[in-house]
Amino acid sequence: MFPVCPPPPRFNHAVYMPPPHADVPVRPVWASNFDLESASLRSFAAGARYVAVNVQYPGLVHLPGKDHNALTDEQRYALLKANVDALKPIQVGIAVRDRHGMSCAWEFNLSDFRRLADPHDVNSIAYLAGRGLNVDTLAQHGVDARSIGAMLLSSGLIGPESGLTWITYTGAYHVAYLLKILTGGDPLPPDEGKFVGAVRQFLGEQVYDVARMAADCPALPVGLERIAAHLGFHPPWASPRLAAAAGLRALLVFERLEQGEFGGNVERYKGRLQGM
Repeated sequence: MFPVCPPPPRFNHAVYMPPPHADVPVRPVWASNFDLESASLRSFAAGARYVAVNVQYPGLVHLPGKDHNALTDEQRYALLKANVDALKPIQVGIAVRDRHGMSCAWEFNLSDFRRLADPHDVNSIAYLAGRGLNVDTLAQHGVDARSIGAMLLSSGLIGPESGLTWITYTGAYHVAYLLKILTGGDPLPPDEGKFVGAVRQFLGEQVYDVARMAADCPALPVGLERIAAHLGFHPPWASPRLAAAAGLRALLVFERLEQGEFGGNVERYKGRLQGM
């Protein structure tokens, strides 16, 4: 996924301390409030600088059969494409930071997935249930993916001309599912090169994966929640720690690393999505 750059020098995570951050409430979005929250997102997006995305999806149904790291780039992309084409996303979390440092997060609950009819990994659904997500409730009261895709396309967040910085964590699958939503459920491009082109077409050049960045900071733990806690970021207010909370954590951690550990020099990480 995108050109791989040489590893950067190691950084001390204690170089920069951010100001105390206020908890950001997560705005859950259902069919009943979709129009209202869509208008809210569009309004906030007018001043956006950073956008983070996290997608909850029903696990993997196509597995590599051997060590994922032993696969070629082409094999890893083929595996990602097989899973994303076969499965339906469950939640989309969008966290936005504006030019004044204010943040807001939306958690879109999708209605398309049917637990008894659609392929999924039972352990992944059990994990989501353990965090309070009832996929059957989403099927009854959520929003269809096409409506969410159309709303995002008209939000001002999508397209290279927006000039925004997009952020994710272990993001290949999150970005791939976002592309699927934006294209109305179309299959992913046939190869990695065309996938990279599609990412640039919809999200622009500035796409960053916090997992790649954090891996070069040896003092940081592994895992987004652990990294956020280590840096002093509290869970979003009233959040069940699902898609929007993960997006918001990724956004806050990115901003901390960009301004602190890397001193604004993060170009080497551009487009390097983990999970492919």
